[in-house]
Amino acid sequence: MIQHKDLDDPGTREVIVIGGGIAGLSAAIYLGRAQRDALVIDSGHSMAKWEPVVGNYLGFPEGVSGEDLLKFGREQAKRHDVKFVKDEIQEIRREEGDFLLRGEEGSYRTKRLLLATGIFHLPPEIPGVKECLGHSMFFCKDCDGFRVRGKNIAICGANNEAVEYALGILLYSPCVVIATNGEKPHWSSQHARWIEEYEIPVHLEKIVHVEHCDRQILSLQLANDQSVAIENIFTTRGDVYHTQLAESLGAKLDADGQIEVDHCMRTTVPNLYAAGCVTPANCQMIIAAGEGAAAAQAINRDLFEESLKTHSLRRFREVQLAEEETIPEVE
Repeated sequence: MIQHKDLDDPGTREVIVIGGGIAGLSAAIYLGRAQRDALVIDSGHSMAKWEPVVGNYLGFPEGVSGEDLLKFGREQAKRHDVKFVKDEIQEIRREEGDFLLRGEEGSYRTKRLLLATGIFHLPPEIPGVKECLGHSMFFCKDCDGFRVRGKNIAICGANNEAVEYALGILLYSPCVVIATNGEKPHWSSQHARWIEEYEIPVHLEKIVHVEHCDRQILSLQLANDQSVAIENIFTTRGDVYHTQLAESLGAKLDADGQIEVDHCMRTTVPNLYAAGCVTPANCQMIIAAGEGAAAAQAINRDLFEESLKTHSLRRFREVQLAEEETIPEVE
């Protein structure tokens, strides 16, 4: 059966998705099922790879690794003829309404562009901690608070968020401390009162080393030679949003540096969409998947409406009428 994309310019994709993480793959699945000519450009840096066990993703009661979620999503998208390339996009510009992309490995052209470029959580600058990422060192209490129930927990940070994290973690464990890693506290007077009210210990010394075994944290070694028996760390150092491409196209960012989108994941730039942790949504895998689906549905609808305005759907229908069986047999 002929498809509408068979009549398009083979040098111009209907949709390109930059980012092969959860949001990008979810969008790809929806676009493929809508029979859109979709290409995913993946640099291979999804933060989902950091998660050895995702325990809050719908449909996996025993949990699932981030690597497996990515693998399953990619396989599912490929079943619907979505194409993938591994590349890092360096530059995007507009030309006659299309987006022209230049990567390290090649150049691409598309009518619609979805940015699912994601986020990077900054790990704390503590020797020995990176090996524990996703195993006993975490970034999100909503994702991993359940995993640390009853454990000795350190919140690494010196700002209001660190205090609020410590207070929130009390719902999971009675043993919570704040470790500023030598940074002078800059939380508010109200947050200081909360620390006192809830009797949360604060260690101001620099952390010189994290003792761990098989990625399990055992203790924090402080500059004053103290050793604090800690089993899990949460950090509030901050995030880096991968918005450079969006900014280069003139997309508006919010006060936190995330790409502003409407309820259909449209940015302030025509035909440019964004989904996942690069937007203001809560950075959860299942939310990223939902945003990817919403963006793909909006893209599909926008392309359909454009095909009515430009009469490209009529041209496709004429080919159908000439080459396909379009009337069922009537007896």
